[in-house]
Amino acid sequence: MNFIRKHKWAGITIITIFIIVVIFLFKYFPIRRDLPVYNPADLNPELVDLGLQTQQSGHRVLDFELLNQYGERVSQKDYDQMIYVVDFFFTRCPTICPIMSDNMELLQTEFAEQADFKLLSISVTPEYDSIPVLARYSERHGALMDKWNITTGDKKHIYQLARRSYFAVSDEGDGALQDFIHTSNFILVDKQKQIRGIYDGTKDEEIQRLVEDVYILIE
Repeated sequence: MNFIRKHKWAGITIITIFIIVVIFLFKYFPIRRDLPVYNPADLNPELVDLGLQTQQSGHRVLDFELLNQYGERVSQKDYDQMIYVVDFFFTRCPTICPIMSDNMELLQTEFAEQADFKLLSISVTPEYDSIPVLARYSERHGALMDKWNITTGDKKHIYQLARRSYFAVSDEGDGALQDFIHTSNFILVDKQKQIRGIYDGTKDEEIQRLVEDVYILIE
């Protein structure tokens, strides 16, 4: 009887140790999933310009030229070999944009020490969002000079970026005076200028997923 009892307890002990080891491994060495590379054909067709919907490989975000909150020119060269997150906003927005900017600020804090991570916010109302306006907005959200560019520029160029480069919006338009886009999407871009994720920038669970995905790219 003692022999059986000893073996029973030995078995329970082994199982307990095994469970503890598994928990430890999952906690400190989590299984990392690979992130997809998004091409136009992989996305909801409503988000993709009609002329790009069949493209199955090779998409890279377009080069851009904008002005940031300091009046400095910002281009794709400033984001070479960077992992970055892009959003489209406007300073007068009373609904989703304040939430999005707060979450961009959270991302800035999370990756403040990560030299190869940056943020890019692009105004969809450049006619109102002048450099002084962006400077005040930047100060309100604590944007760091070397981390987060809050930008304005030519409206047609910006709307082309939203629709043909980052696939941030589902409506069509030509970037003319009456054209207007409004989106909560955050777009994650890797060091090869490929889109690796699209997230709802107003939802906490989506921001958490975005943070996890950035760490995957960093590693």
